[in-house]
Amino acid sequence: MSELANRSTPELSELRQQALRDFAAFRARQLKLDMTRGKPSPEQLDLSTAMLSLPGNRDTLTEQGEDARNYGGGSQGLPEARALLADALGAPIDQILVGNNSSLALMHDCIVFALLKGVPGGRGPWSEEKPISFLCPVPGYDRHFAICEEYDIRMIPVPLTGEGPDMDRVESCIADPSVKGMWCVPQYSNPTGETYSNETVMRLGAMRAAAPDFRLFWDNAYAVHHLTENRHKVASILDACAAGGHADRPFVFASTSKITFGGAGLGFFASSPANMRWLVARMSRRTIGPDKLNQLRHVRFLRDGEGVRKLMDQHRALLAPKFDAVAGALAERLDGTGAARWTRPDGGYFITLDMSVGSASRVVELAKEIGLALTPAGATHPLGRDPNDRTLRIAPTNPPLAEVRLAAQGIALCVLLAATEALLAKREGDATSHTPELANRRTKATAKAS
Repeated sequence: MSELANRSTPELSELRQQALRDFAAFRARQLKLDMTRGKPSPEQLDLSTAMLSLPGNRDTLTEQGEDARNYGGGSQGLPEARALLADALGAPIDQILVGNNSSLALMHDCIVFALLKGVPGGRGPWSEEKPISFLCPVPGYDRHFAICEEYDIRMIPVPLTGEGPDMDRVESCIADPSVKGMWCVPQYSNPTGETYSNETVMRLGAMRAAAPDFRLFWDNAYAVHHLTENRHKVASILDACAAGGHADRPFVFASTSKITFGGAGLGFFASSPANMRWLVARMSRRTIGPDKLNQLRHVRFLRDGEGVRKLMDQHRALLAPKFDAVAGALAERLDGTGAARWTRPDGGYFITLDMSVGSASRVVELAKEIGLALTPAGATHPLGRDPNDRTLRIAPTNPPLAEVRLAAQGIALCVLLAATEALLAKREGDATSHTPELANRRTKATAKAS
């Protein structure tokens, strides 16, 4: 099939009419499908159901012999819990902290503590140096952007290249001392699915920032979330920064939210000894300690890093067919049309769909008409504003496979409709602008409508 732009106007019109008939049939089914957020499915949650009976009534002692039901145990969490993701985090356990269920909460707290107290190596609280800025690789994670928006942190978009952020652009931006940080999802990025190359990681670790307290917010949320046998592993940012002379630069985050239970997982933070002392001191004012029983529950269930890998293989068996279904449905209707391109990630939770400039909002509108909820256009960019209005994040993890397949067919149909609509409108506009009679007719019609 040739690209849509190369088709004659009659061919394009015929294709659109067929798509409209398919659209009407879709709408008549009165579906209610949701592809908005990357949540684990009920079947994935069931993989960890055995945790609900752990650690057991008489099994509350930690490896240090402390009673997990009581106060104490240290602000960094249980050493045995820290060990669960030590390999994925690329850090020794004494440089890891385990919090409660949300790594996003740890990211939020680090931002707030930096604003109020500053960070090691800095001149004082970030709030006293406003304006401050963060670099935001795009397409990116809307909840990262929301934290910046909440605290009036200026966001500077940086394009992703397929191997991480455009490093020439990053290195240019950090010459500005107001740039205090950068968001990174280094492995199976949300939503592009790319993994930062070794070269990118080394440049991030070695680059010279004008702000002495510049921080990388390294959200390694998908460190063990593989979809194929090709198990990517991003290079250690802690090692790269230490080698580059910036050991305090990285704040590394991860969680078990998409490993065990989204609502009752463990959040992890890893960093340099100086940063760890800084965060523990701040956290000690906020809490006596995290939920040690939940940490013990995870240790009993997962046991070690090998236990984590085995569980993630079970997740992959559930998720890979859903990603394949989306790719298959998009290819069936859109291959060769030039209307869109999409990612085939080796891991993570999302598929990125790129369309013609100005199409994403229209696709979301059309999808809503057929009972399909998509993440809003623009969510992949700071302030919800995609300057090209072309990128959508597809989240196929939560619905059943049959619904994912149906939703993907609906998305492909909406993309095709939006593309043919735009092309035909452009041709009509071009014809109008070059034909006086048509131009006069359009002017009269516009005047009548107003």
